[in-house]
Amino acid sequence: MSSDEELERLKLRRLMELQAQQREEELRREAEAQKQLLLWRILTPKARQRLTNIKMVRPDYAEQLELQLIQAARSGRIRLPITDDMLRRLLAQIQAQQRREIKIRRI
Repeated sequence: MSSDEELERLKLRRLMELQAQQREEELRREAEAQKQLLLWRILTPKARQRLTNIKMVRPDYAEQLELQLIQAARSGRIRLPITDDMLRRLLAQIQAQQRREIKIRRI
């Protein structure tokens, strides 16, 4: 096998890897666009603004919250549209669930 053939094979493999990455990125963008469209439909403008503010401060928490909101809306567990007050109450509930009670025992 000549070095030219090896080089061509490496180029082809790299090209295929790049194409696969581009497809994955395109699918990720499409999924994000669909998620944003759903959130636009289920949230009032003030609630969307609050979610955007949360996303700037805690992106990982906002991502989790977005998925929970979409699931709750799809399953009918929550009344639509979600107002800013409703979103604040949901946030308070989630934070209360996440808090851990710390007990200190002295021996």
